Amino acid sequence: MSIGLAEDDSRIEIHDIHWEMLDKSKFFFLGAALFSGVSSMLYPVAVLKTRQQVLVKDTPCFKMAVSIIRREGFKGLYRGYGTSLMGTIPARALYMGALEMTKSNLGCTAVKMGFSEVKAATIANAAAGLSAAMASQLVWTPIDVVSQRLMVQGGKGGSVMYNGGIDAFKRIVQRDGVRGLYKGFGISVFTYAPSNVVWWASYSMAYRSIWGGVSSYGLKKENSMAVVAVQGLSATIASGFSALVTMPLDTIKTRVQVLEGGEGTRKASVAQTIRNLVKEGGLSACYRGLGARWASMAISATTMITTYESVKKMSTKNQEFYGFLH
Repeated sequence: MSIGLAEDDSRIEIHDIHWEMLDKSKFFFLGAALFSGVSSMLYPVAVLKTRQQVLVKDTPCFKMAVSIIRREGFKGLYRGYGTSLMGTIPARALYMGALEMTKSNLGCTAVKMGFSEVKAATIANAAAGLSAAMASQLVWTPIDVVSQRLMVQGGKGGSVMYNGGIDAFKRIVQRDGVRGLYKGFGISVFTYAPSNVVWWASYSMAYRSIWGGVSSYGLKKENSMAVVAVQGLSATIASGFSALVTMPLDTIKTRVQVLEGGEGTRKASVAQTIRNLVKEGGLSACYRGLGARWASMAISATTMITTYESVKKMSTKNQEFYGFLH
């Protein structure tokens, strides 16, 4: 998501690289490569978070990592990785496409309606984040359902139900039909949509506050290293706040998608999942895996916020004509 500095250090604004300026093939290729790399790096953290969320007893993240490596080897930290990676490319394509189209179209419309450029950018960013999150869930939900079940199988001496992603896909469809792949779709949207809104609101506030503080030390917006540092710190703060606010929803979503039980058992509903969490420890049970989720979101968001603009610049149709953007 392309964030730049505005003329006033207390504001943020989107660089003027619109959807129609982009070479779509290059944009999707570079974007997919970037986010696939980030996803690969953070995948073990996702495995740890998911296992923490489905366990009845809380287990420290480091202790769990050591246990997985001892029992299953390093490959245990990459269970379901192939399935997840296959879904990254189409999901990110949908995300970036919806993000840029909504941002460009709505931003121009908001300006024509009389909003200032700063307000128009804020409106466009919020709507773009919402539409991108909803669009990407069409692909991410089935990928989540399959990859998360692969992540947790075999843990703590548990049984291995699936022999890889294709086998899991086939068995889920045979048992529950296609709708089985979209188990938890509603709560997934309900989790990621507000997560995007909270993240962007928190990022904006943190960004303005930090710049307000560092500007007194003589740092200017022309200092590219200072820009990256402030963006990274703001993204980390926003990720922490967003994770804190939406963690209970993420835990419920994960359990609904993963905890199926054996053959013939009743499927877990949202209501039953909430009741189970209350019995296991109440609100604290909903926050298992918070540290892992915060770390994952912070690293992913920092990478996105500091490199996504470069991806867009490299993807412009006419590098010389749009040279002023570099």
